[in-house]
Amino acid sequence: MANHKSAKKRIKSNDVKRLRNRYQHKTARTFLKKLRETTDKVEAEKLLQEVTSMLDRLSKRNIIHKNKAANLKSSLTKQVATL
Repeated sequence: MANHKSAKKRIKSNDVKRLRNRYQHKTARTFLKKLRETTDKVEAEKLLQEVTSMLDRLSKRNIIHKNKAANLKSSLTKQVATL
């Protein structure tokens, strides 16, 4: 357990950041799943914009790796194009 006041504050702020990152990551995964299950092209294109924005945001904040975000965006764009 932490002995210094600043270490206790750091533990608290780390927990808050961890929960926020987990929430954002889980939300993005849910949208990815929804996009993959979509069969309507118009709706899929609309969802693709939202998902792309989410992935960019997650990679910018180092929640996911930038290459993973790029790979996901690429594969999803291909999938939407085939609808």
